[in-house]
This record gives sequence, C-alpha cells and structure tokens, in this order.
Amino acid sequence: MKADLPLPELLAPAGCYPSLQAGIAAGADAVYFGLAQLNMRARSRRSFHLPDLPEIMRRCREGRIKACLALNTLLYDHDLKLVYRLLDAAAEHGVDAVIAADMACIQRARELGLEVHLSTQLSVSNFEAFKFYTQYCDRIVLARELSLSMIGKLYERIVREDVRGPSGRPAEIEAFAHGALCIAISGRCGMSLHTDNASANRGACIQNCRREYDVVDKETGQKLTIDNNFVMSPNDISTIEFLDELLQSGIKVLKIEGRGRAPEYVYTVVTAYRRAIDAVRAGTYSPELVEALLGDLDSVYNRGLSSGYYLGREQGWSGQYGSKASKRKVQVGKVTHYYSKLKVAEIAATGKVSVGDDFAIIGKTTGVVDGRVEEIHLDRGKVNAVQPKDVFSIRVGQMVRPNDKVFLMVPAVR
Repeated sequence: MKADLPLPELLAPAGCYPSLQAGIAAGADAVYFGLAQLNMRARSRRSFHLPDLPEIMRRCREGRIKACLALNTLLYDHDLKLVYRLLDAAAEHGVDAVIAADMACIQRARELGLEVHLSTQLSVSNFEAFKFYTQYCDRIVLARELSLSMIGKLYERIVREDVRGPSGRPAEIEAFAHGALCIAISGRCGMSLHTDNASANRGACIQNCRREYDVVDKETGQKLTIDNNFVMSPNDISTIEFLDELLQSGIKVLKIEGRGRAPEYVYTVVTAYRRAIDAVRAGTYSPELVEALLGDLDSVYNRGLSSGYYLGREQGWSGQYGSKASKRKVQVGKVTHYYSKLKVAEIAATGKVSVGDDFAIIGKTTGVVDGRVEEIHLDRGKVNAVQPKDVFSIRVGQMVRPNDKVFLMVPAVR
C-alpha cells in the first residue's frame, strides 16, 4: 500500500445477533444494522428493532468496534415521526454514524450531532456531487457503477482540494467489497413495486429479478426460455482477487453486503477480507492466499463471483436461482452444556455426526464457532459416530452456550 494511505475500515453487515457476534469475532472494525422497517433489508427475517439498540451498542462497545445505523430507505411523510424517534434513540445510545439517503433524515441527524454517511442509494458518481454532499456527510458510499480508475481520480481530487466533512476530517470514500449486485442503478429498482407493491427502495424487495423467465408468443402460445437465463441477476461482487488495487484507489471503507444472509456467511466473508487486508499490510498478499480465500468465499451463499464494475469487465450472470455455495448447513443438534476448563461441548444430537465432519455452532450470544470433529465421546467412551437422541461431547475451542444450534457443513447438492 502507498505510505499515505491508511488501512481501510472493514464494515460488516449485522442483521441479527448471531451475525453481529460473527462480525465482531471475524475481525470487523465496524458493523451496520437496521432498525424497524426503515432500512434496505426490512423484509429480511433477520432484523433488529428499536428495543434491541441498547444491547447492540453494548456488544459493539465490548467488542471495540463502531456501530452504524442504516436508515437509507425512501421516506414518505408518514415515516418521519418514526425516523425522528430512531434518530433520537441513536443519539441517546451513542451510535457512531447514520447511513442515510433522504435529506429529512440527514438534516435531523446533523441537528442531533450524529455523523452521517451517505448511502449508495444517492448514486454519487462524480467529484462535484461528492463535494456537495460533504456539507452534510463525512463519508460517502459511492455508486456501485464506478471503476477503480474513476475512484482513484476522484480520490486524487479530494486530496488535492482538501475536501472535508462536517467533522473537519478529510471526507471518506466507502465502497462495496463483496456481496450482492443489483442490475438496477445502485439498487434503485421499481420491478418489485410494479409487480407486487413491494418497494425495493423501502427494503421490501422480493427479488423477482433473480428468477428465470419465459417469453411467450401471445398469438401462438409458443414459449421460449431466454438463452442467457437470469439476465437480471448478476453475479455477486468479489474483490478479494484485486484487493491490493482496491486499496490503492483511496477507498477508506470496505463494505461487506449481506444483512439478509446467514451468520456463517458473515463470519466466513469477514474473516476472508480481514486476512486479505492484513496480508496486504504485511506484504504477504499472494495468488496462493487469494486462491485459498476464494475457496472459503465459495463455500457460503453466493450467486457466483465476479469483479462488479471495478475492472471494467463484462458482468457474469448467476445462471441459477438461489445460491451457488459449495457447502450447506444441516442442523444435527443443540448444545446442552459447555465445560470451559476442558473446552468441551455437550450436545444433544438430532442427526448423525461422525469424526471428520465439519461443524458450525451458531447462537445469539455465541455468534459462529466452526471447526472439525476430531473425537466424539459418549458416556461409554470414545466412538466414531453418534445417532439422533445420543448425547455426546466434542472439543470446541471457543465458548458455546446451551441451546446454541449445531450444524454440519456438508457439500451442496447442485
């Protein structure tokens, strides 16, 4: 990295408590989360609500990371009362920043002394727009359509003209490093609203663009499946293969998309990018490391991985509905006890577990703890496998808790 470029902040998604803990454990510098229905992942089953805010902040402070509240949806007049309530709570509990896209939200946040980060929903894609919004915002999440060359030139002008935000600090560039890419401009899509009255710009997207469609001749009834299936469903962004170039462009914050995805996704992806960032810093970033990290990234939810718009290349298409992950999780039990001195978990089995299986234990306080089953013990001694209803013990290096769910990570069926 250039000597004048500081290490980037790694920003992780948090859509639920296990994901929040996973981000902290994996080495994130900050997390972003939504509250109530006013965030771009409001439809997700993994969602926080206002009463969760004190606990979210407690965990972030304990984990020594920053917390950013996403309030970046399209806002109507009837939303503003709730928006102001959420902003008051954010100020009261010391949220580090608010990610916003609406001027009513931005202005009230500034009145309360809250730092504002401008959402990618505003599609800031040139220097003049960037400079204009720094009247209100210390950080701007650029439009996803920019290339690294464009970002680098924008950064050079920010430095040359000494553009600063309301805090007095140099204005910061944030960009998406990994996760879903929408075919619409920076995610501003009307398809879901048009077909199902579910606005993507209010966090309710049903992602009908990700499906396969037929073209039907109304006169003859002849049906054709589009040759390039899923033409509205691009691959996910992945920048792990050119992370060194990404950091050289002046991006201050690397954002991982995925508040609607599972905790093991957050843990795996954040861990991979933490390792890559640290390797760039240490001078050990290499093709061998990248290949290993790509294998990790491929194991969790993805629609195929490509470089997004960063390198100016043609986009890849998902080619199928849903995930292309090389692994899937199967629940095989629940933790009943953890012996901290022995570092052993006692588990009530609901499925078969064998020596050599890869496991993940997931819980609200635990986050994600993964590993491989090296030995299995029953009351009668060591065994090679257990069946449903057995109560068994395995070694687990980190603390897990009663009622945490135990999963095996098995090859996905494609």
